Amino acid sequence: MPAPAIPLENSSPKRAHLMATAWRLFYRDGYRVVGIDTILAEAGVAKMTLYNHFPSKEDLIVAVLEKRDLEIRAGLHAAVEAAGRSPNRRLLGVFDWLDAWFASDDFKGCAFIRALSEYPEPDHPIHRTAWRHKQAVTALLTELTAAAGAKNPATLAETLSLLIDGSIIAAHATGGTAPSTAARAAAASLLKLATA
Repeated sequence: MPAPAIPLENSSPKRAHLMATAWRLFYRDGYRVVGIDTILAEAGVAKMTLYNHFPSKEDLIVAVLEKRDLEIRAGLHAAVEAAGRSPNRRLLGVFDWLDAWFASDDFKGCAFIRALSEYPEPDHPIHRTAWRHKQAVTALLTELTAAAGAKNPATLAETLSLLIDGSIIAAHATGGTAPSTAARAAAASLLKLATA
């Protein structure tokens, strides 16, 4: 399972700065409520600079989500590799990664769930970008469940995806890591049943 490549910023530092500022504001406040003027004021750049890099606010959101997708999948890959060679431990490494994320100071829920909620139209570019991330995580889980010997890896992966999303929402609502602990235990039980 190769780690997804995180491209180096191949453009100006201003583009990277705009994306970092937009990410912080979108993740904290939401996509629709944060306007271009707020991003420009926070980033300290002119409107023309933003539009030189991103034709629209939607293009900026898509770019930010694509970058975050690569970062998350790289983090998951690292957690799986750190779990060792045991297929079961590798799968449960995903839930260990969740636990560390929920415990971090910057955890504010899932940027992709929020994007799907704020842009519910299935054909919207932001919706499609967020859904591609969710599909990529499910694909990783399918690989891991297959390696662990699940009789129906795709079904188990879909179930684990639902478990992960539920734990993210619960952790965001409660501000604690108990949901990741419960999700890990449930995942271990489901894996045992799926490989029996």
